[in-house]
Amino acid sequence: MPPTTPTPLIKVDIKKPAADQGVLHNRWHPDIPAVGTVEVGEVFRVETIDWTNGQIKDDDSAEDMKNVDLTCVHNLSGPVAVNDKEGKPAQPGDLLVVEILNLGAREGDEWGYTGIFDRDNGGSFLTDHFPHACKATFHFISNLSSPPFVRFPGLIHPGLIGTAPSHELLKIWNERESHLVEQGEAAITLGSVCHTRPLALLPNAKGATLGTLPKGPAWDKAAGEAARTIPGRENGGNCDIKNLSRGCKVYFPVFVEGANLSVGDLHFSQGDGEISFCGAIEMSGWLDFKCDIIRGGMDKYLTPMGPTKLHVNPIFEIGPLEPRFSEWLVFEGVSVDESGRQHYLDATVAYKRAVLNCVDYLSKFGYSKEQVILLLSCCPCEGRVSGIVDVPNACCTLAIPTAIFDQDIRPKHEGPPVGPKLVQRGSCPRVPYQGKLPVTKNPCMH
Repeated sequence: MPPTTPTPLIKVDIKKPAADQGVLHNRWHPDIPAVGTVEVGEVFRVETIDWTNGQIKDDDSAEDMKNVDLTCVHNLSGPVAVNDKEGKPAQPGDLLVVEILNLGAREGDEWGYTGIFDRDNGGSFLTDHFPHACKATFHFISNLSSPPFVRFPGLIHPGLIGTAPSHELLKIWNERESHLVEQGEAAITLGSVCHTRPLALLPNAKGATLGTLPKGPAWDKAAGEAARTIPGRENGGNCDIKNLSRGCKVYFPVFVEGANLSVGDLHFSQGDGEISFCGAIEMSGWLDFKCDIIRGGMDKYLTPMGPTKLHVNPIFEIGPLEPRFSEWLVFEGVSVDESGRQHYLDATVAYKRAVLNCVDYLSKFGYSKEQVILLLSCCPCEGRVSGIVDVPNACCTLAIPTAIFDQDIRPKHEGPPVGPKLVQRGSCPRVPYQGKLPVTKNPCMH
């Protein structure tokens, strides 16, 4: 049998505004029309733009990272409706099986970027420690990244892929996220530790792109209630799971007729947690898919973890192709924050401590701390919740493959390199933070 040539279903223009292309959207809403229809078993290709729609440039300035407009990001290609062999569309309650067959960078656009947003405009997981906007760019050689002093293979994957919500599910999202915002940071214990802003991103018509939905009253209504794409939810969405690469299968719950699959936010490589927020190596690209439908699959396989049958989550199979490393240096963290305050089985605090431990450690080898944060966001590091039952501390770990470095980073009797043995690794483009929010300092960290 000859190889199957993918049907070119969605084409994009990386130089054209997303709102003018008709095949892109940056909100979740059931009324956004499908831009194409495929049959189960059909192999089709979807092109994507980078998640900022070209706002970040391949240069040595971080001004674009500081001033990025986050109201118009996460442009997804789609939606794509899926029918069975008899022409009957996927129905609510089904499972949509999505197989990623292949994916890659667009020809002539083989580069990507990683960044830290300014604390007053997006921030990051460590925004209270590192409030400055920073940027690093990468050029892809074969399937390898090529920043200075480190080198690692890519594991290209979509950071964001999911099905459309129903009106009922959209209402659930908006109500619970609005309630979180209404509570305010004072009611959220973790808010004083992570310092992220805001608590949630509620519907906002500013910057909305809604595919082929025509402007008018229906567009205005949808834009005013459509969910932002920043968090992952029951439909999948922006979960930033780096393992969703070649050969994987994802089983998505179907909430609307046709399922309406959308995809975007393509990454060349990502570390677990994507800690800098703009943290993977962001890129434009293409993906080849094949879909199937399991009729009634939600009831058969997914158990609701909430008050309705809509409170479910996707499941997936990992593909066979992943970077393999044999030697790792692993950093631990427990549920004690920078002030020494004990938290109860808090894995987020524990992971933050593991990351900070790693940042300070690697800075002893000539890297700036901002460089380390960018590296941990995009290299194939592994995060784990290692312990979640031993009160009061959760234990999280962050494992770094030692082979990606051009020097030995393991502890030695003589200590870290000093004097002529310490090679300074330069710095990354940075724009100093000019806001007024306080910066967290640990007196024991240099």
